[in-house]
Amino acid sequence: MSTFAINRRQLLQTGGIGGLAVALSAMSSGAAQAARPQTAIGPQITDLGPAVVQFSLMSSLLVGDTVYIGSRNLNPVRIIGFHLPTRTITSRTDLGSGYSIQALAADPTGRYLYAGVLRDGIDGKPNIYRWDLSTPNQPAVGVGETGDRDIRALTVAPDGKVYAAGGGLTTNAPSLWEYDPATNAVTSWGVPDPGATIAQAVAATDTTVYFGTGSTLGGGNGSSPGRLFAFDRATKTSTNILPAEVATGVSVTSLSVLDGQLGVGVKGPGKSVLINLADPSKYTIIAKTGVMFRQLGNQVFFVKEPGVWSYNMTTKKITQILTEDVGAMWGLDVYNGKALTVSSYDVIEVDPVTKTAAKYDLTQAGAPGGPQLCMGLAAGAGDVYVGGTGTIARHQLATEQVSYLRATGEAKDAVVVGGVLFTGQYNSRGIYSYDPSTGQLPYQVAALPAGQNRPLDVCWDAVNGLVIAGAQNDTGGGGCFAAYNPVTTQVTTKVNPIDSLQMVRAVATKDGVAYLGGDNIYSDGPRSTVVAWDPVANQELWRLDPGQTAGIAALAIQGKYLYGMSRRAAGLFVIDLDTRQVVHQGDLSSVCTDFGALQVSRGTVYGVSDTTVFRIDPITFAVSVVVPGINGGWYSGPHITADEDGFLYTLQGPNLVRIDDKGFMQTMRQKA
Repeated sequence: MSTFAINRRQLLQTGGIGGLAVALSAMSSGAAQAARPQTAIGPQITDLGPAVVQFSLMSSLLVGDTVYIGSRNLNPVRIIGFHLPTRTITSRTDLGSGYSIQALAADPTGRYLYAGVLRDGIDGKPNIYRWDLSTPNQPAVGVGETGDRDIRALTVAPDGKVYAAGGGLTTNAPSLWEYDPATNAVTSWGVPDPGATIAQAVAATDTTVYFGTGSTLGGGNGSSPGRLFAFDRATKTSTNILPAEVATGVSVTSLSVLDGQLGVGVKGPGKSVLINLADPSKYTIIAKTGVMFRQLGNQVFFVKEPGVWSYNMTTKKITQILTEDVGAMWGLDVYNGKALTVSSYDVIEVDPVTKTAAKYDLTQAGAPGGPQLCMGLAAGAGDVYVGGTGTIARHQLATEQVSYLRATGEAKDAVVVGGVLFTGQYNSRGIYSYDPSTGQLPYQVAALPAGQNRPLDVCWDAVNGLVIAGAQNDTGGGGCFAAYNPVTTQVTTKVNPIDSLQMVRAVATKDGVAYLGGDNIYSDGPRSTVVAWDPVANQELWRLDPGQTAGIAALAIQGKYLYGMSRRAAGLFVIDLDTRQVVHQGDLSSVCTDFGALQVSRGTVYGVSDTTVFRIDPITFAVSVVVPGINGGWYSGPHITADEDGFLYTLQGPNLVRIDDKGFMQTMRQKA
């Protein structure tokens, strides 16, 4: 089922589809209520119900005849069991902490399933859980907490000891962690690479634990490249065994123990490795990036989006066995002679001989959905679009109908132009488009340069008729500028238009000129450069350093002024575009902590942070609170948008809300 539309009132009356009804009914008590003023002249806020509701996932593992699947960006986080013979959801357990489950591992007996969670901070709660699959009706229990914030990979050694990899705080290099179920002790085996910022892979044999590290952005700030450490389980000493051919990689992303070999995925060099377990100096290079290696006879299966591939160890031939783009895949196993993977939507069995796939829809199977943390946001032509993981929710305001549109990846930001939606689509999906008049699902209309995988901001240049986007390169650092022309379907791009360190985090446009806001996460170089860019000639016009202590989170233009919001509550700055001078700097620490967004509505610039909706006085530049405690349920930074009538839209908790700040407008008219 590629798309479905459902009226929220009908859903509550009829019980809904799959697991969505429970979530919607739980969240709907305040949905679509009449606008209510907070004060006599305060803003009117209308609750439009949950922004995105679905079952989204981030991991899977086959144990026996059941695929266990870990959720993503849902509260509470949950594991479900999809029973392959009956193709139904037969079990579920909820965990007591975290927002996503990226790591699953089973003990050798198949009785216990371990899960590791991603969390917002080190909170004193367990981040390792164990579920006894012999009694699936009993909930999983927390068994330990590592000293790292996140767990991104788990493995269980043949003797039952559990090993975890993760990290999460760039100030602290990740450690290898051991959980001993016999003693319930969690122990650090130390930090093998002080320059690493993340650990994404771990695997274990009787004698050795393999631990893959790297950095989230390549090079820069002293971070290390990818490394693979072999820990002797007897002495706990380690050696880097990553072959030279892939040593320039950014991070080791996947480790799998095969029949006498270790499958190694590395981000960056375009290659994978099979390392001999008995003698790590012997290895085979696979000329393609891959993750999640599994073996069937002389074939090694692996995932390289957008497909599943097979490497024949005898002929050395690489063959794509799943050619359809099914989106992100979170797990790979072998079942009854077939490759088994789980996409954002389906459990998929792939026949390696016929290269055909059978897909089983998780929603139809009964996967329990819920309100999800959200991504991008855009409004126009009577619709509000909210980006989720693998989906875009279309809220039709006139009918209160919500349609879910499958869209591979994540819409990190978006804009509506003439009723057509354009999104910046992560991961490495470029710019997508959706025209509701055609009935066609969102699809890619423009690709970005290689490595520019994370579009961060999108706006519309009405003078030149261009969709303007800025992006980040997660692997190599820096970013890019892109301008897509919907009429000619041509895209113009420029890699590192600011410099090699600053990503293009924010974009704004006026009079046919694009303004790019930089964000440099490294210790050296300019923090927050603003560059004026000619999108047609694709060249710089001028640049200005507003002297911020942190990078730019957002830009907006009203009149002759360019407003900038800096990260980490570093402040507000205003540039006079006529004189190209900074004319105002102000404190935002009372209304924000880090990321934020800006939006012009009715001649006033509004902002949103993780806690507050605020406005900036167009005359004095003074900041005042519109909605305190907004606390939107965002995954990758808050967003705010406006429609043609000047209504603002953002999230309050998991719900989409409309804000009418008409009281302020009345006050401004009285002053005028």
